[in-house]
Amino acid sequence: MLLEYGAESRLIEQLSSRLGVALGCTSIEISLIPSAIVLTTLVGDSSVTTTRRAHEQPINMSIVHEIVTICIAAEQNPRNIMMVERSLGNIHANPYPAWLIVPIIGLSCAAFSHLQGADWPGFWITFLAASVGMMVRRALSSRNYSLLIVFAFTAFVCTLIASLSFYHGLSSTGRIVLSSSVLLLVPGFPYINAMLDAFKGYISMGWGRWTQATLVTLMSSLGIMLAMGLLDIQGW
Repeated sequence: MLLEYGAESRLIEQLSSRLGVALGCTSIEISLIPSAIVLTTLVGDSSVTTTRRAHEQPINMSIVHEIVTICIAAEQNPRNIMMVERSLGNIHANPYPAWLIVPIIGLSCAAFSHLQGADWPGFWITFLAASVGMMVRRALSSRNYSLLIVFAFTAFVCTLIASLSFYHGLSSTGRIVLSSSVLLLVPGFPYINAMLDAFKGYISMGWGRWTQATLVTLMSSLGIMLAMGLLDIQGW
């Protein structure tokens, strides 16, 4: 769960080791790759090795925090396996409702466009483009489309709507609108995790996360360029 929801590699290793020792294991050996985790549990002279695939999930630090809390509780109540199982089973993702997250994303992108000098028509066009883009992103993600396809199509839709600023003189700051409307697609957290993993010695995890974030960025750029080429818009 830690790997799926975006925890950094050092935290995953530390929590796994601490939780294993709290439950009575001699030690825990762990190996991480971006799509799976290999865990070896040592109890006396016996060992069990298991491999689990990490399914793609949206980043959720509240779940990571809950697991940290469970680990601390397990250390305070050693060998209480039932408590740990019950607590882990009660963890559920609680995403923000669509009616709240969509306008907030739209407003944040629009606010950035205004800070960069967009006029008020450009502000509202950015708000519309980013809001619709977020709706598209959520809809595609809920249908389990590939993350690369989701980002490319969302960037395409955002750019199409933002291009309204170039027509009929709706806005004199169309280029700012274009760049601001796709800010919801910037993969900042994966890049940060990749850098942290690399600096802390988890080179393979760092490269894996960096590659995934770069591919997402490239697919977003592809969606933007496709929309701009379709509408014959020259650059930002």
